[in-house]
Amino acid sequence: MNVGHKIEAKNASWNFGGDVADTFVDHIRQSVPMYEEGHDLVCQFSDYFVSNESTCYEIGVSTGELMKKLALHNQGKPKARWIGVDTEKPMIEKAKKHCSGVDNIELLVEDIRNFDLEPADFIVSYYTMQFTPPRHRQDIFNKIYNALNWGGAFIMFEKVRGPDARFQDICVSLYNDFKVRQGFSPDEILSKTRSLKGVLEPFSTEGNLGLLRRAGFSDTMTICKYICFEGFLAIK
Repeated sequence: MNVGHKIEAKNASWNFGGDVADTFVDHIRQSVPMYEEGHDLVCQFSDYFVSNESTCYEIGVSTGELMKKLALHNQGKPKARWIGVDTEKPMIEKAKKHCSGVDNIELLVEDIRNFDLEPADFIVSYYTMQFTPPRHRQDIFNKIYNALNWGGAFIMFEKVRGPDARFQDICVSLYNDFKVRQGFSPDEILSKTRSLKGVLEPFSTEGNLGLLRRAGFSDTMTICKYICFEGFLAIK
């Protein structure tokens, strides 16, 4: 099944390996509302938490688009370390090419579930947790909270489910309308939906806030919202 941008995926088998990295950026820009604006927001919020001595992470760095923007946005703090982790080697290879020349970026093929985070001031997850099996999410949130220095921040963008069936139906319909306006064909939209079965598992806004609270975060707020896409800021 073609899901757009020459990306092929079978029923309930979407993944980020293989050739997906080649057209991933174009696909995600066209698929996710306010994708670039979300990047800009993350960069602006980083001003409040990143110092010249900070260690910062992006979990699920993919092709390195956001990581490079963050490092360049904070280029007045050249000793800050930017570490991106991703489970997919093709993504990291693409990210290394994209981020070449930015000396304080480090990119690693790692699974956050088995990766030890150093003490950090700023951690970002941009549409990543929704692809993590739900049984592992609380442990990951706990790890993030424990790694953050006091006053450090975790910024997470996620696709979210509606709070009940009526709202969910509205969100699905409006998001499909968005994708049609963006140029996806009905067949591509249906194929993408079928490929994501059992792979993309969004939580509701409250479900995500519950994960944050149980990890220890008490200071949280929504920083971006468009239908079923939401950005969260949590401060330790």
